Amino acid sequence: MHRGTQEGAMASRLLHRLRHALAGDGPGEAAASPEAEQFPESSELEDDDAEGLSSRLSGTLSFTSVEDDEDDEDEDEDDAEAGPDPLPLGDGTSGEDAERSLPPDGQRGSQLLARQLQDFWKKSRNTLTPQRLLFEVTSANVVKDPPSKYVLYTLAVIGPGPPDCQPAQISRRYSDFERLHRNLQRQFRGPMAAISFPRKRLRRNFTAETIARRSRAFEQFLGHLQAVPELRHAPDLQDFFVLPELRRAQSLTCTGLYREALALWATAWQLQAQLGTPSGPDRPLLTLAGLAVCHQELEDPGEARACCEKALQLLGDKSLHPLLAPFLEAHVRLSWRLGLDKRQSEARLQALQEAGLTPTPPPSLKELLIKEVLD
Repeated sequence: MHRGTQEGAMASRLLHRLRHALAGDGPGEAAASPEAEQFPESSELEDDDAEGLSSRLSGTLSFTSVEDDEDDEDEDEDDAEAGPDPLPLGDGTSGEDAERSLPPDGQRGSQLLARQLQDFWKKSRNTLTPQRLLFEVTSANVVKDPPSKYVLYTLAVIGPGPPDCQPAQISRRYSDFERLHRNLQRQFRGPMAAISFPRKRLRRNFTAETIARRSRAFEQFLGHLQAVPELRHAPDLQDFFVLPELRRAQSLTCTGLYREALALWATAWQLQAQLGTPSGPDRPLLTLAGLAVCHQELEDPGEARACCEKALQLLGDKSLHPLLAPFLEAHVRLSWRLGLDKRQSEARLQALQEAGLTPTPPPSLKELLIKEVLD
């Protein structure tokens, strides 16, 4: 199948799902309750999605598969022993670790979808229908990390925004989805009872059909979580989308890999804006601190100053917040460098120092990022 046909099929399918989600909710949030929607209870893939699976198997989903059964380790058992931290974005996907590198067809498909989807979001903005995010698994890598082997799924998170805004992309493995499902089951036993999750397999975890079915099932799983207000704002769901990127970005920033870190900070900021209420009140501020540090180190003082101004707006009059003085100090320094007015930030910083609320000089944003523990 030609690439244009593949992208067209994905665009058509996503637009159909978006129209269905928006049209079927009704005028209020009540329509998004588990009782109002019939979620699949046990199947790994909804029965009426044979066309979607066929599209994936014909190339809409870009993936690698391994058919040799003697190498078909129990991915689920390996994942269960992987520990509590999700796999950071970018780990294990380099040429030596991956079974095969994937062509960027999924990214091109996402770029094709962006304008159509954003136009549709714009038309629905003035309606009373709740606006949900859409999720698309665009590619899957079989990753060898001896002694284990697993599939790394690349997920596009598509929501309202400017037409030129590309979907945020994150990478997760089966164990990350399973951990999210398990944590939500413990906290929200009632709402989660009607939401299915792809079951474990003892063999054939790396076949094309299994990867395609799981990809579609993960999309449905996240879409169903978004449909229930009680689950949509759960801290564990926020952590699933944002925390791995924040941790990886923090690590890269501390080691001086600012360009790589900047992309992850930007993804984390975009995801937090799409998801709404963050699970941790300081996460947007820490994200802005990371963005400011990276822009400054990459000789882009204008963008760094803009990040400081956003943070100061979020902080408001919180004079005791530990990030206030560092943001003020950075704003003063960047304003002086750009020849812009710094008097208001300078006076506010001086008042904090005279009141003994911050040392002179205050700690830098980078120092605070290094010390911050993201949990």
